[in-house]
Amino acid sequence: MTSAPQTLRWGHRALEVEIGVAEDGVARLTRIGRPGGTPPERRNRPPLPLVEVTAAGHGGNWSGGRLIDTSLGGRLRYRTHRVTHDGEWRVLTVELHDPETGLVSEVTYRSPDGVPVLRAAVVLRNNGEATLHLESVTSLVMGALADGRDAIEATDVLWAENDWVAECRWQRQPMRVTSPFLGDRVVYDNGKGEFTRTGRGVWSSCGRLPMGGLTDRGTGRTWLWQIEHNGGGWHWECGERDTLAYLALSGPNDTHHGWRHPLEPGAEFTTVPVALAFHEDGGPDEAFAALTRYRRAIRRPHPDHERLPVIFNDYMNCLMGDPTTEKLLPLIDAAAEAGAEYFVIDAGWYDGENGGWWDSVGAWEPAASRFPGERGIHEVLDRIRERGMVPGLWLEPEVIGVRSPLAESLPDEAFFRRDGVRVTEAGRHHLDLRHPAARAHLDRVVDRLAGEWGVGYLKLDHNIDPGSGTSAHPGETPGAGLLGHNRAHLDWLDGILDRHPHLVVENCSSGGMRWDYALLSRLQLQSTSDQQNLQLYAPIAASAPTAVTPEQGAVWAYPLPQDSLDEVAFTMANALLGRIHLSGLLPDLRPEALALVHEAVAVYKAVRNDLARAVPTWPLGLPAWEDPWLALALRTPGTTYLTVWRRPGAEATTRLALPHLQGCAARLDMLYPTASRADATWNPDTADLTVALPTAPSAVLLRLAHSDDPMKNRT
Repeated sequence: MTSAPQTLRWGHRALEVEIGVAEDGVARLTRIGRPGGTPPERRNRPPLPLVEVTAAGHGGNWSGGRLIDTSLGGRLRYRTHRVTHDGEWRVLTVELHDPETGLVSEVTYRSPDGVPVLRAAVVLRNNGEATLHLESVTSLVMGALADGRDAIEATDVLWAENDWVAECRWQRQPMRVTSPFLGDRVVYDNGKGEFTRTGRGVWSSCGRLPMGGLTDRGTGRTWLWQIEHNGGGWHWECGERDTLAYLALSGPNDTHHGWRHPLEPGAEFTTVPVALAFHEDGGPDEAFAALTRYRRAIRRPHPDHERLPVIFNDYMNCLMGDPTTEKLLPLIDAAAEAGAEYFVIDAGWYDGENGGWWDSVGAWEPAASRFPGERGIHEVLDRIRERGMVPGLWLEPEVIGVRSPLAESLPDEAFFRRDGVRVTEAGRHHLDLRHPAARAHLDRVVDRLAGEWGVGYLKLDHNIDPGSGTSAHPGETPGAGLLGHNRAHLDWLDGILDRHPHLVVENCSSGGMRWDYALLSRLQLQSTSDQQNLQLYAPIAASAPTAVTPEQGAVWAYPLPQDSLDEVAFTMANALLGRIHLSGLLPDLRPEALALVHEAVAVYKAVRNDLARAVPTWPLGLPAWEDPWLALALRTPGTTYLTVWRRPGAEATTRLALPHLQGCAARLDMLYPTASRADATWNPDTADLTVALPTAPSAVLLRLAHSDDPMKNRT
């Protein structure tokens, strides 16, 4: 059956999407770009269909490792579409149908008005008579990111390596390295290889961030994407197909995660959401700015995102998991005097004299040996409140130690299991939050702490990876069980924030091992790292806004008594364009070092209102792990804040490019430290800022105040 081809156009003032429906009814995403942009030229071969699906008995039309060119995806035919609004969001839903199996696919695109970012997810519904055993489903397929060999030659692929204490390390490589051109005499333009990044286990960002990008070296045209899934079951691939650069984003699949899902007649399955940001020019920085605005649009509203309170946490370079009343009371006083507004007691508050807490956690009751006296831990919590701060506690809610009484009292079904055996990893069991007993236990813990105890902050950590997942039901693959748990985890978080709307919740997982916007669309802060070296923390802090909004990125500022004054200023500067996680043994600092801490907190409070609406840019390019100079700028319509770091081995002077201020006669202020010997000169004609730091390591926070209209301030 054929019909006249048609083109669907949808979008808003910042983004236009074109979907071409061919004569045979196959729908394809042919363009994402500026409204009114040039339509794509006619090609010998069309791009990929809107959805790619594999199932048992329904594999690929082109065999290989790619999850594209699938037989089911190629059979899905356009049926109808609808355009709706959801508040500030524009919504397009396209319905497709496979006449052979009865499979219906609803592809939903959403975009916040004025932001060039497309969010996508797919619902599959089985309207046939036989069960379909799904093995992979894409959330978004874009088959024409770069058109033609010349465009592919000019394109780089971006991705971020992400290891424990070495987070957020962006890489850039020519796409031709991953998709080599084989010469004009080779007639095949569809290879079998691809460039992929894949997450595994329960940590969504262990090894790599669930993000990627493509950028044109000449034009600056850039695409950035993120997969919004709180587990490691995600996969993206890009490569060349028929001289077009394609992208496919998905959640778990059979090839990489052992995920299979029986879609019975009448049943539905929904993919994990993904997002694709676009900017026509300006390079990756402008695309990251768009992604930052989008991340703010998908977040659960919370007052923390506006207030940005200063948080003291007793762990890093401080008590390191050994809190007691005696140790905490002087820290509380020092934190209050420094200007902290929250005080968080980190790991160890529940650890008694029973052989260590690691494999006995789960009940989350305070240790009497650590908090002696009639009032126990409440003496400490009350002191925090008396000093004008909100108390917080650390939890690792998803695990139960093998020596905990709860390991026996909770049913086996409440834990991860494989082959009928409870999973044990590093002396711990992992809760399956689909089970009511697991969820009820955690609800009781949170309601006791946030309700009865009046705790206003919870740092939720997660320090084990229990592997491929759980098989809770006969025939369930571990990958499918893990996806079910991941979604139940999100639902549990929604529940505790519904009951305790002013509770501030930090997302932590061995530092930054679970850095994703399934969690960060709900939780208020993201732990960026467990890195204890202030110089190694600088590239992590500078890169953090690529993966999290500035007002959610928690960066440790942890001066040590032996640090030089330059080092104290350096570690404080690490956090000034994010969220201050103040720590360190403040009572032991000499007066001039403590004065630098107090000064940094005061400066932060003076600028933080701007941070919640600023977007990032990197005047020296995306930071590399070994870069001797690092720079991060956050810009609003009227102000640009800039942190500049010099590490040992660097020349004393560097030049920073700020093209968004071309022609602006900006006022330059040295915000921190005010006693810095740094020298900075702004040249509006070349949009260059020259900065000299006479010592290394050292860092400064600068401010350039300018008009929101550069033409008004042209020299």
